[in-house]
Formats: sequence, structure tokens, C-alpha cells
Amino acid sequence: MRRKIREDLFEKLRHLNLRREASLAPVSTGSEEGIRRQAEEEDIRPSFSRDTDRIIHSRSYTRYIDKTQVFYFVENDHITHRVLHVQLVSKIARQIGRSLGLNEDLIEAIALGHDIGHAPFGHTGEKLLSKICEENGIGKFCHNVQSVISLDHIERWNLTLQVLDGILCHNGETHEQVLKPDRGKTWNDHDREIQSMIKGDPGNYPMTLEGCVVRISDTISYIGRDLEDAIMVGLIERDEVPERCAEVIGNENRDIVNTLIIDVIENSWECDYISLSKEVAEALDEFKRFNYEKIYENPVVNREVDKIEKMFRLMFGEFLHDLEADKRDSRIFQHHIDLIKDKNPSYADETSNAEIVRDFIAGMTDKYFSDTMMELYFPKRYKYSVTQKDFYSDRLIN
Repeated sequence: MRRKIREDLFEKLRHLNLRREASLAPVSTGSEEGIRRQAEEEDIRPSFSRDTDRIIHSRSYTRYIDKTQVFYFVENDHITHRVLHVQLVSKIARQIGRSLGLNEDLIEAIALGHDIGHAPFGHTGEKLLSKICEENGIGKFCHNVQSVISLDHIERWNLTLQVLDGILCHNGETHEQVLKPDRGKTWNDHDREIQSMIKGDPGNYPMTLEGCVVRISDTISYIGRDLEDAIMVGLIERDEVPERCAEVIGNENRDIVNTLIIDVIENSWECDYISLSKEVAEALDEFKRFNYEKIYENPVVNREVDKIEKMFRLMFGEFLHDLEADKRDSRIFQHHIDLIKDKNPSYADETSNAEIVRDFIAGMTDKYFSDTMMELYFPKRYKYSVTQKDFYSDRLIN
């Protein structure tokens, strides 16, 4: 039985939160504005704080731990993984939001949920999976759309529109000097935007200023951190950073993060938009182009792409066949469809076979993906003997 707090104390806590949020900036988003698809009883948590708890307790969030950021085939415990990246985005965004008088609960929920939909092997995996999805007639694969699908459709956490919109529109890869919120969106607008992105539309701006803060914080969190990772693995040297970038922003992560946070706060103070100064925005744009050329598109980083693509294609086809053949002992049933029945019993009936395969592969960690390939295509080695008992126990385990 779920315990409820005393009614008189509940009202006091509710008014305490309202008083706390009354001190926020007029352009902030109050917890009372949170909109859900299905109405719910209130509890002691403000609506966006409740969303943060749900995201953290989702199965998708748990799998952040073994999803890599950029360097997916480098064995180095100090390389950034997704779980650290989203924590950095949350910390940076909350610092900016606190300084500007925005709602930190909303910022935290968006930040912690924004990359849940990333496929294994980072942006390389995303591009490969997108190509295969298009070939199978289900549109492009976009990790931000998949994040919303994971939280709103697969696990059905009934999050607020403001949080899901911020996750959907967090695209930190684009470059803009100014981010102005697209206020007043509805659930219909949100659902249409998802379909547009699947068809190739780059998407819109978030509906809240908090969402805009997370979007720019995504860039702040990775631009210098990826540089440090690249230096650590010997891919580039620090003195290769373009001179203007080093002078205006810095060439060490701590200086880069500090410069960008301060610049955002100074240029967004008491404004209904989030902005960088012109000088810093131009230097950041050059820094991004430098990272793409020297890190993300470096042949050394991408030397295994052909093998990864073959793996994605083999796995996609294998699981598509398993669904069509109703092969109930397949991993796609046991580790995906059957596993989420408690959250969404109608998932398999409402989702096409190709979309189910997309969802399953997108949710995999790098290690689980590799282990699955081993199980599917590599013969198992037995110790000492091969018995019927071994055979049947393996069937039960796998």
C-alpha cells in the first residue's frame, strides 16, 4: 500500500513550494504549469521533481552506465560515458538556471533524461541505425526522439509535456547564438514534432527557457570534455586547438566550462531567451568544427565503422525474423517485449515489428550489443563435456 502524508501537512508543503517558486524569475516555468497526458493525484513532490524521480528509476536510465560517448572501442576507465555526460549537463544547466532564477527541478529532469535514447556506439551507432530504419520504412532514427519514445511510449512514465519537450528539443549538435523558447505548445504539437523529426525535420526550440538552458548546456558539457578525452587517448595535442578558440574560450575543460557558463549568464540576464555573446558564439562554432574534424570524424575513431554496420544489419534482420516467426525464446521477447509488459501491456500490439527491433537495439548498452552478437553468431565453447543437461540449461538461461 502506498502511504500518503497527512492532508494538513500536504497543504503546508504545497504552499511552501509555491512560495519558493514565487521567488523565481517571471520567465521561469512553475511546477503548477506541468501538463500530463493522464491526470494524477498530487503528492509531496512538485511535478517536475516527480518526473526526475521517474526518469532515474526507469530501466532506460540504468543502462546509461555502459553507453559510451565518443570513444566506444577504447579500454580506458577515465573516458566519458553517457552516465557522466548527463550528470555534467545537469550540473552545468542547474548552475545557469539558478543564476537566472529558473526552475531547477525542470532543468534536472530534462538534463537527466535527454540522452536516454542513444543507441550503442554513440553517434556512429545512431547514424547506422538511422540508415537501417529508413530502409525498413520507419523513418530516421533520432536519439532525442527515441528518448521520448522510451519514456513516454515504452515505459509510459506519464511525464509532463514540458520535460518531454525539453528532451525532444535538446539538440546540442546544432549551433546558435540565441535560443528563444517556442512557448504554448500542446500535446498535439509535441506529437506532430516527433513525426516531423522522424521524417528528417531538425526540430524546433524547447517550449521553456529551462529547456533552452539544457540545450546550450549539452554543448558546454561535451565540447571541452571530448577534447580532454581525445588528448588522453593520444588522438590530438592540446596545442592543436585553434588560436582564437584558445584565447576566447580556453583550451582546458575547466576554463571552457567556466567561460561559457559566465558568458551565458551575462548575456541572458533578465531576458526571455538564452544567449552567448557574438565573440564567444563565433569561437564556439569554430571549436565545434575543430572537434568534428579532429575527433568525431577522425579515421582512427571510425576505423571499425564497417564492422559495426555489418553487426547492426545482421542483428536488425535477425530480430525482425524472430518477431515474424514468433520465436518466443529470442532475446527480443525475453529481454524486451516480456520485460516491459508491466509498464505497457499493449506495446507489442501498438508497435510495428521494425519499430520494436529499433527500440530494442537502441536500448542496448555497448556491452550487451557485443554479447548479443556473440550469442547469435559465435558457437558456444563447453568445458569437459557436452550433455543434454548442458543443452537444456543453456536454453533456459538464454
